[in-house]
Amino acid sequence: MTPIKLLAIVEARSITGPARNLIEFVPLARSAGIETTVATFLRKENANFFTETLENLSIPVFSISEESPYDLSTIQKLKLLVSKVKPDLIQTHAVKSHFLTRLSGLQRSIPWIAFHHGYTSTTWRTELYNELDRWSLKAASQVVTVSHASLGQLRSKGVVSEKIRVIHNAVSTGYGLEAGDTSQVDALRASLGIPVGQKVILSVGRLSKEKDHASLVEAMSELRGSFSPYLLILGEGPEQKTIVERARVLGLTNKVILIGQEDRIRPFYALADVVVISSRAEGSPNVLLEALAAGVPLVATAVGGIPEMVKDGEHALLVPHGDTRQMASSIDRILADTDVARSLVEHGKTLIRTRFSPAERARTLAEMYERILQSSGNARVQTRAWKRTRY
Repeated sequence: MTPIKLLAIVEARSITGPARNLIEFVPLARSAGIETTVATFLRKENANFFTETLENLSIPVFSISEESPYDLSTIQKLKLLVSKVKPDLIQTHAVKSHFLTRLSGLQRSIPWIAFHHGYTSTTWRTELYNELDRWSLKAASQVVTVSHASLGQLRSKGVVSEKIRVIHNAVSTGYGLEAGDTSQVDALRASLGIPVGQKVILSVGRLSKEKDHASLVEAMSELRGSFSPYLLILGEGPEQKTIVERARVLGLTNKVILIGQEDRIRPFYALADVVVISSRAEGSPNVLLEALAAGVPLVATAVGGIPEMVKDGEHALLVPHGDTRQMASSIDRILADTDVARSLVEHGKTLIRTRFSPAERARTLAEMYERILQSSGNARVQTRAWKRTRY
């Protein structure tokens, strides 16, 4: 059987949600006859944990060097890479990869699938970049988005509904640490100066306005239980100073710890007693899936794709965005009631196994790729004996 050759273009330095989904997809897709090569962008000063991870997993990866975010020489380098790899399909992730693919004209000869992970609007530059998608995505053969809530964003960019496919993110059920492995958690707790027995709230995500960490810090000040938990915030971004100042004003400086960007995140989930998503906008948040897979009870705002992923009271406690009092009440409830916490964890793990498994996502994508190639008139693929694999 001649394999389908897929080139996945993604800008990542760490294991972000899209990067992790791609890493989990590659070995599953290989068993279905899809060979994946990954391309990413690299500046000299940047360390890249993403490419290191791919190399350790023996996944082919090419780094396209660039001098700056606006280095147009990357277009020619991308073309040269495509001529070397000779992919049957191109897959891109996020605005930059979409734009460079459209600008290069590669979509004229190779079917192109663009993955839409939502938009942030932290600066005027990001707003401008988002508008580039209005031009870029119109040329894609297929646009994949992560939630039905994101459909409106794509339609506003001029993408016709017939081109859009909703495929949720996925996560492995073994996302947490091994049972009984307490050494990493004990070491992490000690390094952060968190006393044994103190409860821990965890928030994971870019420090941007969309994630609204300020509301979570506000909710910390409204907790009514007998607990005095610590809040760990993982991520980096432009709102860091705002978060630090809000914690200072509320007298929570010693209780709110900003960790920064962290690639090895599993020990943090193992340490946490509750994960909170305080966002004002979301697509299909990977942190939600990670928390459920790691067995940590979840409080989340009922925004974007979150309500279509989990059911309130069964898999998570959902609250209106900006309602810090209800957010605090939900956190209190989980920390105080072990039965509630246990029920959320059990139902959450079942949900991951049945709806959000990487194997099911890989199967869906593999079938979509086959359909796109057949409709593109690719003679080699049309005569190929497709091996349908049971995942």
